[in-house]
Amino acid sequence: MALPGIEREGTPRRKTRRPDVKDQETVELMLRLKRAGWSARRIARELRCSRNTVRRYLEQGGWRPASSPNRKAVLDGREDWLKQQFEQHDGNAEVVRQMLVQEHKLSVSLRTVERAVKPYRDDLKVQAVATVRFETAPGEQMQVDFGSKRVVIDGVETRVYIFVATLGYSRRCFIRFTRHERQSAWMQGIEAAFHHFGGVPRKVLVDNARALVTKHDPNTGEIEFNDKFHAFAKHWGFTPKACKPRRARTKGKVESNVKYAKRNCLAGHEFSSWEAMEGHGHWWMKNIADVREHGTTGEKPIERFQQAEREALAPIDGRVPFLQVRELQRIVHADACVVIDTNAYSVPWKYIRRHVSVIVAGGQVEVMHGGERIAVHAELPGNNRRSIERDHLAGIVASHPAQVQAGVDATQAVPPEEPEAELLRPLQEYEDFAGGSW
Repeated sequence: MALPGIEREGTPRRKTRRPDVKDQETVELMLRLKRAGWSARRIARELRCSRNTVRRYLEQGGWRPASSPNRKAVLDGREDWLKQQFEQHDGNAEVVRQMLVQEHKLSVSLRTVERAVKPYRDDLKVQAVATVRFETAPGEQMQVDFGSKRVVIDGVETRVYIFVATLGYSRRCFIRFTRHERQSAWMQGIEAAFHHFGGVPRKVLVDNARALVTKHDPNTGEIEFNDKFHAFAKHWGFTPKACKPRRARTKGKVESNVKYAKRNCLAGHEFSSWEAMEGHGHWWMKNIADVREHGTTGEKPIERFQQAEREALAPIDGRVPFLQVRELQRIVHADACVVIDTNAYSVPWKYIRRHVSVIVAGGQVEVMHGGERIAVHAELPGNNRRSIERDHLAGIVASHPAQVQAGVDATQAVPPEEPEAELLRPLQEYEDFAGGSW
């Protein structure tokens, strides 16, 4: 049953008998038999076809290719729209069929759409292959991306994020292990790659990660980079580029090296510590990745880099890291701690529930409130660890040095055997902490 307002494909036609069509060899045989004196009836009986078919070919004097009826196809005149929709939806003909119903009130079969878009499908295949072998000049481009893999570290299976950077010309790669892939990890990884390669390329091609790209319209190609990442690019003097959405093969060089790092550098390895894994990564880059014969270039990446790309990179010129200082805002939790990158750092208990500023720089975590420094800690490596200062909790709980040094939450310490004779804090401070009045 047809839906109201929607045109059905084609219209019912009266059944007509199609003429019997013979191949060229059979038609030539008919003509030879006729010249030998055979009648049309005898020829038809011999070749098991109708007399009308024999008469038709005898009258026209030979074989002619069959001509198709000149009927207007239901999708004629919509070629530009079909191509635009087909490319927008990544070659999905079924979605294009649905859009025909929604936008043009035209219901057709999937097979009809597939026939109409076949030339565009071939174009997509050609474009996909063409991006794989796109080459850049020395120093022109660096591609970056992240991968992840579960690795056993100190007996515990841990998810490790792998930042990978690849120079487009030499194919020389750099890897860095991180605990996350937030914006800071992207920027620190790119900076570390610049220092590893000894210079800055003219362009850096990134993925459409939300930490870097705010908007990327697949139809118009309009790109809006994150403000902080845009400032980062300006600081280092490179032009940021983003690959086309859902077209990861645009950065196929770094995609290949992400797989290479996961399957070659980390596969089957266990490490005693995070530092041991980092040391293995540096060894692998120098002794394996740099000196292998690359499958595409046929050369060792380090030799290709030294011959042509090293001098093509812009000098670093002593520029300081963009993220040398991190300024964060936090609320002090009920355990008198602030959390930075999953690690907890204590502050004096009277600041519980208050807003504080945290500055992470030079391996230190500094906590500020009202312009006053209230706590300083060494930045912790790893995840889910605690740095507790005993004095920060003095007066509300008892703390044992051995427990604090071992990283045990001081709030879980055993209370003192002899109670204090008097309160250790003014009543007003206890009132602020409890959130009520005495």
